[in-house]
Amino acid sequence: MTGKVTEFFKNAFQDMKESAKEQHEVDKANFAAAKAESKEQFAKAKAMSDPLYTKEKMKAERKAQIAKANERVARAEESVKI
Repeated sequence: MTGKVTEFFKNAFQDMKESAKEQHEVDKANFAAAKAESKEQFAKAKAMSDPLYTKEKMKAERKAQIAKANERVARAEESVKI
């Protein structure tokens, strides 16, 4: 009987050891992902404080809005011709 108990605890501790190692790997991966995301957010925030970046971003948004407006004008003119 003691052999079965000993074997049971031996297996249980081995399983716990393996589980702890795997969880450690998961924790390391999650930490690395969070660290990378944090760096990305910091870089974006830093870039937004740059007036040139903000100016270029707004210029691109305006161009996109103008393009959409021109499409709407073209569609409206096309439907009037029909």
